Amino acid sequence: MGTKTAAILLTACLLLSACTANKPESAASDTSTSTKEQKTVSSETSYRNQTNRDDHNSAGKATVQLNKPVVDSSKTGESATVSATDKTYHLDKAYNVVPNQKGAEKKVILLTFDDGPKEASMINKIIDTLDKHKAKAIFFVNGYRVKEHPELLKLIHDRRQPIGNHSWDHIVLKNKSEAEVKKQIETVQKIVKDTTGQAPVFFRPPHGAGGDVGRKVAKENGLLYMTWSVGSLDWTMKKNQPNKTDAILKNVTEQLHPGSNILMHELPWTAEALDDLLTRLEQKGYQFVDPQYIELPAN
Repeated sequence: MGTKTAAILLTACLLLSACTANKPESAASDTSTSTKEQKTVSSETSYRNQTNRDDHNSAGKATVQLNKPVVDSSKTGESATVSATDKTYHLDKAYNVVPNQKGAEKKVILLTFDDGPKEASMINKIIDTLDKHKAKAIFFVNGYRVKEHPELLKLIHDRRQPIGNHSWDHIVLKNKSEAEVKKQIETVQKIVKDTTGQAPVFFRPPHGAGGDVGRKVAKENGLLYMTWSVGSLDWTMKKNQPNKTDAILKNVTEQLHPGSNILMHELPWTAEALDDLLTRLEQKGYQFVDPQYIELPAN
């Protein structure tokens, strides 16, 4: 009996061992795969969460940079409303742009274009370049030109560039009567508002000669009176004159200083030189003031 019992036990052990050895690997494999997938999902979730945090932080940083009050890159020109307490700059007696408080960027430039609006292609070329450099410029317009081509004024406005008053007929105002000066300034205020929905807040007298009466009438209309502190001299150049773009670069850079209020015109050679000019100014460490941050006279 003992021998038979031992034999039976041995046979049972052998059968049990065989069953264990032939057990399918699928369960172990599934467990391993499940563990790997959990690790992968966990890793991807962690990556997405980190990416989302990084995107959020980056967006926050970008917003801070875009909302800097010196250079306009996210604001929309005239359509953006800036309170009096947010005005960062003012013009001094020499018409330079000066910070209102410590800490504001001093190495800034105000860009301006006179005597328009003239041609759609030239306006678009100038504004394309301004947009490329995230810059704004005041376009000082004449009333008689606006009357002839109101669509050009609307083009400037629709492309989010500020519009200034440059008198109706581009005449010297300093020797004119107060009634004539009022007519020259106020008719431009009206036609610009009728065309765009907004009246100008900047005034530049033709030839830089407005006189005391011009200053008085400008102030009565809530206009900031200005001439310029750096002249490109583009208006002195002739169509067939060689190297005009180089001359513009030279004229501006030789006079350049912090707060420069640069006078340019809607002229083909100025439009051609503008990209190189703005690039050079940026390389010198200058930024472009958004005109909406310049302090206006009290009404």
